[in-house]
Amino acid sequence: MTNNMINLNTVKNGWFSEICPMWPGVALSLEIMETLYSEKSRFQQIDLYQTRHHGKMLVLDGIIQLTEFDEFTYQEMMAHLPLFSHPDPKNILVIGGGDGGVLREIGRHPQVAKIDFCEIDEAVIAVSKEFLPSLACGYDDPRVKVHIGDGHAFVKNKINAYDVIIVDSSDPIGPGEALFKKSFYEGLKNALKPGGIIATQGESIFMHQDWVVTLAGITRELFLVQAYANICVPTYPGGNIGICMGSLGPELVRPARQISQILQDQLKYYTPQIHKAAFVLPHFVEKLLKE
Repeated sequence: MTNNMINLNTVKNGWFSEICPMWPGVALSLEIMETLYSEKSRFQQIDLYQTRHHGKMLVLDGIIQLTEFDEFTYQEMMAHLPLFSHPDPKNILVIGGGDGGVLREIGRHPQVAKIDFCEIDEAVIAVSKEFLPSLACGYDDPRVKVHIGDGHAFVKNKINAYDVIIVDSSDPIGPGEALFKKSFYEGLKNALKPGGIIATQGESIFMHQDWVVTLAGITRELFLVQAYANICVPTYPGGNIGICMGSLGPELVRPARQISQILQDQLKYYTPQIHKAAFVLPHFVEKLLKE
């Protein structure tokens, strides 16, 4: 992200406003009580704020990544949609998501044996461990092996290795740009075991329709089964975010396994009914994706 993009997002009169060229003419503002952390890493500007009503908020290059108020909606669906779509997920790869929230949710699945985690910016991990322990607790799982580096390069060296790959990327600007290219998705496909599943951050059906169409087109071209899910995240522009999924076998629009009552009681958003409902898209989106 260029410096002029970053400078569009500032705290003025106690309010942080997210303004980005990806959604011109729109801003999302939250009242800030305190700046807890603000430093530029090798890759991006990292800011951590205490908000008035939404708890702590992590911001990368001026773009809101999460708030404690609603982070569970994204983390749960990003993890449990692909994991419950797979009949027996053992080996998992997560690319991006240095806050650790997706790792936290994957850790709730006892049948998972190994979780490789690749994050390009170790500073995000350090900040999350210091300020966001309710998410960074995902790193405490002994099944997690952390790899610091570029996810695009990491997945190129993996063949037939994973049952599920989750790409918790930022937007297609700055460090996350490479994770929205067809060559990256080809690497994801090659890294899957037979019957494997990918789930990637799929942008907003209201704010980023060109990207939604692009990602759906890539997965439709590469995978036997493709689907797009829509979930509610109030503090993302448009109030929603998508998950673009591809499968080498299993269907995606309904769970392949039953959820235990013990696990269900730990969750706030995901249910088997929500799993199926997430793939029911508004008519304009269905039409957009078909065309």
